[in-house]
Amino acid sequence: MQSFEGHNKMISEELSPVTDIDIRALAEIYDEQDVYLSVYLPVSGRENEHLNRIFVDSRFSAIKKALDPDLRSEFEKTFEMAESSVFDEPISGEKGRIIFASSKESFLHVYRLAVEPEQSFVLDTSPYLLPLAKLRADYEDYGVLLVDSREARFTCIRSDIAEEKKHLSTDLMNKHKKGGWSQMRFNHLRKGAIKSFLSEVADNVQGTCDQLQTRGFVLAGPGEAKQHLMEILPQEVQQKVLGVVDVPIDIPEDELVEAGDAVLQENEKSKSRSAAEELKSEILKGGLAVYGIEDVKASLEQARVNTLLIIKDSSVPGWLCERCQNLQSNSKPPKECERCGGPTSTVDVVEELYELAQRTGANVEFVEKEDFLDSDDVVGALLRY
Repeated sequence: MQSFEGHNKMISEELSPVTDIDIRALAEIYDEQDVYLSVYLPVSGRENEHLNRIFVDSRFSAIKKALDPDLRSEFEKTFEMAESSVFDEPISGEKGRIIFASSKESFLHVYRLAVEPEQSFVLDTSPYLLPLAKLRADYEDYGVLLVDSREARFTCIRSDIAEEKKHLSTDLMNKHKKGGWSQMRFNHLRKGAIKSFLSEVADNVQGTCDQLQTRGFVLAGPGEAKQHLMEILPQEVQQKVLGVVDVPIDIPEDELVEAGDAVLQENEKSKSRSAAEELKSEILKGGLAVYGIEDVKASLEQARVNTLLIIKDSSVPGWLCERCQNLQSNSKPPKECERCGGPTSTVDVVEELYELAQRTGANVEFVEKEDFLDSDDVVGALLRY
């Protein structure tokens, strides 16, 4: 990735895991006017290229018509600065692209991804981060330990980018030849060699997990070796196993990623359901939890939130004063903020709460509507105190 002018310009020349994008730093950026353009596009294939041009042209025209003349000129300059990055040919393996741009701030960040975002083209007072947050929730970093009785490979999967970190193998006697050792002794020695090899794998996977800050790892492979390995892993390493899958040792890389992603997504669903159940439990007993826009907003402003829960694909219209950060939901923006007289703008309140969570160090969980509270609220929070 190239960076210029104190990170105001960052343009990836290779695929970037979404977890490498500094979302907290991006959440600190804002202006009193709508000067930041955010573009999310799927870019693989000719069909996407055609659909992207139609989508971008439509959104460009709609935004341009809605802007005041002074901001319209600034928007045109921003789009001109970002246009080549928007329509640039994808590199090998690139499936998605994110662009954040502002001509006023000489700001241009371009990220090439191995995963597909949904189309989005937004002009706002700050980079639009909710789609990026959802991608990060769906594509956390994790490992896959592929093992049999002769070979072990630890591969780190980061936003569907696979990178092998460890490769161990051992020479085993596969057949008993006539003469020499008895069959029983041969089998005993072979089992001892396998046990020794799996013990070496267990030691190495613990060291690898300690080095890599991943969600955990998937234990994969054919036969019984992975179950035997699971039994000898230290307890703290066993707790990092996201799931166990049966696959051939020579599985192609893309199929390995697909199998690992399936386990991770199921694990993420379980984690989100647990967070939703904890929220319900805390609310029922009057514990450390709140729900609803106003109470969650107040808790975030006080930096009391440990985990912010958001219903997937939820959106709440509202407005924000860019001077004093007065945030109000379900109402049209007044010409001036009632608190400070500053300029106001229309916002997605859920996006603003997410950014506030990032700035205050809160965790974020996206939950399914059916797992959440039996109400019309779209956000809740587990509190620190």
